[in-house]
Amino acid sequence: MKWMVVAVSFLLLWGPQAAFAQSLFSPTQDPLAGSRVFGTRGCAKCHAVNGVGGKVGPDLGRIPRPRSFYELAAGMWNHLPKMAERMRELGIARPQLDPRETGDLIGFLYTLDYFDPAGNVENGRRLFTEKKCIVCHQTSGTGGVVGPNLDFLRQFGSPILIAAELWNHGPAMAEAMRAKGIARPTFKDTELRDLIAYLKAASQAHAEEPLYVLPGRADDGQGLFMDKGCILCHSVRGEGGRVGPDLAERGLNWSLTQFAAAMWNKAPAMMKEMKARTISVPRLQAREMADLVAYLYSVRYFADPADARKGRELATAKGCLGCHSLGGAGGKVGPDLAKAKGLDSTVAVISALWNHGFIMAERAERRQVAWPQFRPEEMAHLVAFLQSLGRAEAR
Repeated sequence: MKWMVVAVSFLLLWGPQAAFAQSLFSPTQDPLAGSRVFGTRGCAKCHAVNGVGGKVGPDLGRIPRPRSFYELAAGMWNHLPKMAERMRELGIARPQLDPRETGDLIGFLYTLDYFDPAGNVENGRRLFTEKKCIVCHQTSGTGGVVGPNLDFLRQFGSPILIAAELWNHGPAMAEAMRAKGIARPTFKDTELRDLIAYLKAASQAHAEEPLYVLPGRADDGQGLFMDKGCILCHSVRGEGGRVGPDLAERGLNWSLTQFAAAMWNKAPAMMKEMKARTISVPRLQAREMADLVAYLYSVRYFADPADARKGRELATAKGCLGCHSLGGAGGKVGPDLAKAKGLDSTVAVISALWNHGFIMAERAERRQVAWPQFRPEEMAHLVAFLQSLGRAEAR
């Protein structure tokens, strides 16, 4: 089944299955479990992930970045009527998602940004010469001997390992390039991805068990961000140094290879600043790099600020109260929102919107009511409002 290919591909990119006892975002946001939801609930019948899956809807691995929890949730809501129509035409049962499944599915879709498609080997072959890598490094028996033979990269199953190598050995490489009068290369767009693809394809190393890095722990990465001194120059949501950019405002919406390229490209400026401020250049083990990336990558997951008061205003402005009542006042088509139960978490609200959305879409069509569209920040406000009603009902 195609969905199994999607899930297996996702698993191979992350590493051994034992790694998934941990979660990238929270106990209710498990990307691997989300890949299973994507398959078992029929999403893969219509949608592909990076070319694997259905062709009815858009390829979800190639939708524009950046993404956040609420961007993905708003997308699910905004396209629901069209999805419902296509499912009816194709005879596909409407999937129901419980809160855990909803959180896992959105976590899976969010982490698709984490990975890259395969690089262009021929372009990488050209870059190996143009970027002067060949002057110091060998691959497939060709090149210099100043640095290590790069055939060992064939064994690397994760760009995290490459990011750690580039960071830790960057100062020594910079010194060797200065001695040879070689300008330090930078990587843009897909260049590093293509170069890695070439090095793996050209390698004469014996095939060994691939080396993977387990998925990073965002909580541990947050600790490393402070312990390794990153916070002395960088801030996150305004907390930290002002020398470098606020990494939450910029948003880390890169794939792993783009992250490795950015670390390499910015390393000279960072190390110059650290030297001026007498900060030791930290070494990062692959495990630590994975944790740090997980933290930075998760910073914008719930990035949209939520305001329940604005959510209440939106419920009126978007016509929600034309069908729903609120404490007895409003429409009579749908249930009273003030009596809603089980809306005790963000994913519970999104799950309820999804599950009841198909019925709402049919009724909106019959009543010739336009389907309300929500921007990500509006969805955040609406969810906060509905959660506040759930908390009030619980009291």
